[in-house]
Amino acid sequence: MMKFLMMMMFMIPLCFKKNMFWMVQLMMMMMTLMFLNLTLNIMNFSNLSYMMGCDLISYGLILLSIWISSLMIMASESLLKKNFYEKYFLLNIILLLVLLLYLTFSIMNLFMFYLFFEASLIPTLMLIIGWGYQPERIQAGMYLLFYTLFVSLPLLLGIFFLFLKMNTMMMYFLKFYDFNLLLLYFSMVMAFLVKMPMYFTHLWLPKAHVEAPISGSMILAAIMLKLGGYGLLRILVVMQKVNLKMGFIWVVISLVGGLFISLKCFCQTDMKSLIAYSSVAHMSIVIGGIMTMNYWGFMGSYVLMIGHGLCSSGMFCLSNINYERVNSRSLFLNKGMMTFMPSMSMWWFLFMSSNMAAPPSLNLMGEISLINSLVSWSWMSMFMLMGISFFSAGYSLYLYSFTQHGKYNMSMYSFYSGLSREYLMLLLHWLPLNILVLKIDYMMIW
Repeated sequence: MMKFLMMMMFMIPLCFKKNMFWMVQLMMMMMTLMFLNLTLNIMNFSNLSYMMGCDLISYGLILLSIWISSLMIMASESLLKKNFYEKYFLLNIILLLVLLLYLTFSIMNLFMFYLFFEASLIPTLMLIIGWGYQPERIQAGMYLLFYTLFVSLPLLLGIFFLFLKMNTMMMYFLKFYDFNLLLLYFSMVMAFLVKMPMYFTHLWLPKAHVEAPISGSMILAAIMLKLGGYGLLRILVVMQKVNLKMGFIWVVISLVGGLFISLKCFCQTDMKSLIAYSSVAHMSIVIGGIMTMNYWGFMGSYVLMIGHGLCSSGMFCLSNINYERVNSRSLFLNKGMMTFMPSMSMWWFLFMSSNMAAPPSLNLMGEISLINSLVSWSWMSMFMLMGISFFSAGYSLYLYSFTQHGKYNMSMYSFYSGLSREYLMLLLHWLPLNILVLKIDYMMIW
């Protein structure tokens, strides 16, 4: 694991050399392929070195992080064209990817995990405040910071308490303990639920998404929300007894909230905020699945997290492609795109179908498992799940038909069609999302 860390550290000087924008991106692509070749022990942590290790959950999420980071650079070509601090932008992405995301997912020490989990906020904040579009980005950054910081101090105290009782902070040893302490449970779990984000604590997410540049939206949707899910999967091992008593609270909030948020998607006029709210709806099912604490729920949440990371990021790319042409993300102005970019219309269709969990996407596999787990937990959850699934198809179709059909705006006098870079970027989101189903045994059987 250390070798990848070193490779990323040595990529930092590349950021400051001239004409190295694409070089950094290609290096990240190469690193993805190298990481794919790691030998992986499905049952236990493998590749151990310097407090770092990698089991299957970490492996998938690290792979997703490196892949999405390389695609973020690909999506941000406009920075290079406008010469808008692109070197600092690269530095920011590498610091976020390397030092923070890679280490968060691979470190085995709970305190170090907390450290990197919280530190990943800072480069994201820099992305939003430094490269965002509207003046409201400062407010969005403050929301992001304070929502997360408010619940992170109890998490730190909880981790110190665990250390006091267990005399170890290694995640691998957590499974030998089971604490039946209510206050500890709430202090540990809340930080991850806000990060997910759970309904009621989700207000920072649409704000941050709408104000962030395309790269910020991609990393927020694809990786930042997954930090919460990853933390829950790791921490609930210690909290099994309490979670059996208290887990129903989160499941109920998530399912009812998921239904409300799905309905709220129909009221959105901004493409980005619609996609951001749909992320909250998807993540609410993931929270429900993890909190049921059964096999289907754990596996399904992991699959859906990876599927949603690729799908949501791809949808943000699509909305950005439209934004670069029309200079607006309003659904009232982005109309009749099928006449301008017919082949881009196909990509819209493919991503929307994946978003509503059509086969053969990972989202389908994840949602089937999660529906299994939630219905086995209580048959009453069936009604909420029906609503969430139905409305997710609804708002995906709403977004697709609104942008692709209708009478286009006559003020769009000059227009350039899709570039090969954009098509490649969308393909690199879509292929893993739909091809990984062939290796579903890796994600479901461990």
